[in-house]
Formats: sequence, C-alpha cells, structure tokens
Amino acid sequence: MSHHKLISWNVNGLRAVLKKNFYEFIEQHQPDVLCLQETKISSDLVDQFHFDHYPHSYWNCAEKKGYSGTAILSKQAALSVHYGIGIEKHDQEGRVITAEFEHYYLVTVYTPNSQNHDENKRPRRLDYRTREWDIDFRNYVIERNAHKPVIICGDLNVAHQEIDLANPATNRKNAGFTDEERATFSDLLAAGFTDSFRFFYPEAQQQYTWWSYRAAARKRNIGWRIDYFCCSHALLPRLQSAAILDQVLGSDHCPVQLELSSEGS
Repeated sequence: MSHHKLISWNVNGLRAVLKKNFYEFIEQHQPDVLCLQETKISSDLVDQFHFDHYPHSYWNCAEKKGYSGTAILSKQAALSVHYGIGIEKHDQEGRVITAEFEHYYLVTVYTPNSQNHDENKRPRRLDYRTREWDIDFRNYVIERNAHKPVIICGDLNVAHQEIDLANPATNRKNAGFTDEERATFSDLLAAGFTDSFRFFYPEAQQQYTWWSYRAAARKRNIGWRIDYFCCSHALLPRLQSAAILDQVLGSDHCPVQLELSSEGS
C-alpha cells in the first residue's frame, strides 16, 4: 500500500449522522483510520455499533450522557490504546484517544469549547481551556513525541489565523478566536508540530470546516477552520496531501483528511 489515508470528523452526534449519509461516506472514502469527535454516545451503547471495513473500534465516552465523546475506527488493530491524558479533571468528558501504530501515535481530540460569554464578557470556560487543558494536552503530546512521531487530529476549537475564519474582526473576543486560544495553539505548533493543511496551502482562504446552523452560514460559506491534522516534524517527509472534505454533509463540521506515504515507499 503506497498511501495511508486518515480522516477526522466531528459528527455532532453519531446517531444523528448515521441517519444521514455516514455509511455512504465510509463506503466512498474508506480511510484506513477514521477518527470521530462529539459522538454523544454513552459507554453502555457502543457495542451496538459495527462498521464494515473497520473491525477495530475504540471509544472514549463522557460520563455525562449525550455529551462530547470520541472514537477511532481502524482497519488495522492498534498496538496499544490509551484513553484520556491521565489527568482526572480533564478525563471525565471522553475527549482524547491515543492509538499507537507501528510508525506513529494517532491522538484524536475534541478540545473543550471556551463557551459563551460570562458576566465579565469573557468566554466562561476560557481560563480552564487555555490555562489548564491546552497546557496539559500539549505536555501530553510532547511526552508521546519523545518516543514516536505523533499525529494529532480532531476539533481543536480554535481558528488559528485571520484567514481561518470568515469574520475575524467581529470574532476577536469570541470563543475559538480569542488571543489566548490562538496563542496556545501557536505554542502547540512551536512544541514540534505542523498544521498539515497550512503545510500544503499556506495562503489558502475561505477554507473552512465548521459553519453555524444559523443564517444559512454554510450555504454562504461563512465558516471557521477549527478541525485539524497536526503532525510531528519527523512525519513531514511522508505527507502526501491534506484536504477539507467540505462537500460532505451530515454535521455542522465537515471531515478533514490526511494522506501519508507508507513507511519505506
């Protein structure tokens, strides 16, 4: 196999997307590994789900029912699987799964949203997100990266640069585009990771992965690029392509894709 295809998608409720085009999507794209965020599935239900082509599935469910949650569906068994980042206060919401494969760790993440403004006109979860979660998650992937290259994928809930959202000026203080969130994402990249989409398309504009359900935002392409594949620098020679699959409907997010050359090819 000359190519290894990975896809990540925030499905905004797995049961909802299953009623739309999920099976057709899998059949059409058939990634080697499919990472899902915001599955909204509780742990007592995961055994109900089986997908052709994917004999191996790994689930991390939030303790709160119908909330958050991640999954990894894989054609090939992982060498090891780790759930969460090993810090109790962060690991109640099913936000991280790490699957170890021969040549890399794949870390899928659903980063906490900083949420709506509080009475001080600041996103109410911003301090938790940027002063606790982002730092601890970064340390977790740095530690993994010391052993084997890492691919981070998922909904990182931040538009990094002004070209990553349609209306940067009016969103400066809003969740997902605050100076603090953009800075901690820069810190993640500075720790040895590359945003794969920008690696291939440094100047591309109007390329988004999430659109509000309000005001026909998707039809008008008033969106944000908040879903990523970020790779250890050691993997850059193997990157073949990065894509935003914005024609795929079924969620308020669209899938993102990364193709790598197989080791040695």
